[in-house]
Amino acid sequence: MRRIAPIAILALAVVAVPVVIAQAPSGVPGAPDKTRVTAGTYAADAGHTMVVWEVDHFGFSKYSGIFGDVTGTLVIDPANPAASKVDVTIPVSKVTTASAGLTDHLLRAGKDGGKADFFGPAPADAKFVSTRVVLDDEGDEAKVTGNLTLNGVTKQVTLDVDFHGAGTNPYNKKATIGFDAETKIRRSDFGVNYGIPVVSDLVELEIHAAFEKQ
Repeated sequence: MRRIAPIAILALAVVAVPVVIAQAPSGVPGAPDKTRVTAGTYAADAGHTMVVWEVDHFGFSKYSGIFGDVTGTLVIDPANPAASKVDVTIPVSKVTTASAGLTDHLLRAGKDGGKADFFGPAPADAKFVSTRVVLDDEGDEAKVTGNLTLNGVTKQVTLDVDFHGAGTNPYNKKATIGFDAETKIRRSDFGVNYGIPVVSDLVELEIHAAFEKQ
């Protein structure tokens, strides 16, 4: 799973408000300007938040998929970004891949009532709840540590987070902030062991998240 983790996510957990010098494309409503961020509670924009996972397949190529429809909240105060809190839920049952056959394999029941190879037909949602946010000296990156629950197992995960941009959504007029994050997990830590080592144990997770002020 590419620069992400099932799960949860997710995380998702994209909560620092660092400053970045790069400029947003001309004419877009969002910009990497921390002065645009206001304190409050934000809800994940489920339609524009995703966790991309990537694994190595047989040593021949990398293969990726997506967990979308992420929900949850971010509580943030630009005056104290280290106190930010994120709590997001990733619906594993909605996993998407480029292959209908592989998607079915991820969600199908085990043979003859046995354990499913991956998640099974009714997997519990993944969840990421932050416990600590540490900004770097420049304030443009952060490490967000939290508890990731996936496949019924909870482990501590640390995300490397970048502030992507903030502004007002021109359609719903809501103040919106966005982040990018990445981490790596071992799926065996969460009891997802099928195919190891020909399908890599290491999963790279890449998270892209937008949050709208409530």
